[in-house]
Amino acid sequence: MATRREFIQTACIASAGVLLVSTDVVAAESSGYIDKLTDANGKYEAAPLPFAFDALEPHIDARTVELHYNFHHKPAVTAANKAEEALTKAREANDFALVKYYEKELAYQLSSHILHTIYWTSISGNGGEPSGSLAKAIDRDFGSYSKLKAQLLAASVAVEASGWGIVGYLPATDRIMILQCENHQKLTAWGIQPLLVLDVFEHAYYLKYQNKRADYLNQLTSLLNWENAARRLETVQLSRKHS
Repeated sequence: MATRREFIQTACIASAGVLLVSTDVVAAESSGYIDKLTDANGKYEAAPLPFAFDALEPHIDARTVELHYNFHHKPAVTAANKAEEALTKAREANDFALVKYYEKELAYQLSSHILHTIYWTSISGNGGEPSGSLAKAIDRDFGSYSKLKAQLLAASVAVEASGWGIVGYLPATDRIMILQCENHQKLTAWGIQPLLVLDVFEHAYYLKYQNKRADYLNQLTSLLNWENAARRLETVQLSRKHS
């Protein structure tokens, strides 16, 4: 069983104005996932993909997954580490001339790392529909899964330029919400905990779908991992009860 320190090092952390930290070790372990964002030394690190490059065929081609992971996710990790290092040097030298630049860089790159980490688990399922407590929460807050799905796809298609569609849970109100996120860190709501995310940066779909974002998203519904989303919701709700 993981120690509390190991869990804190590997659990979801703050991203895009989205608080993801949970200190409830039992909840995280029983839920079947821990988002590993750092290595043993606390440096940001991209965890291995939970599937082979070609596992999402024919909906997402192997080359797109390979490029996406190696040339978009991993570089964001490197850039987040560089921003942290620059801020450390600024503190040591008491020279904050570039603090605005590096704070913005950290927010952007770390948010990219976190959302990509969630994205890989969001699309490693077999579609279908939510069940259990997640389905009940969706029915309560949206009327039905079909209505949530319609809003999620519409919101994701309509993201201006590049960004994400997010299904999240807000502990403060005990409600499921859908958000658009521009880039990796804009248009979020403080306290939202992502349960499932859809990447609508063009690098996620352009080789196969070109500029047809809606076609990509419609195909993506065959891959959505609602079981993982349900586990995330369970973890957050247990933490909320114990807080």
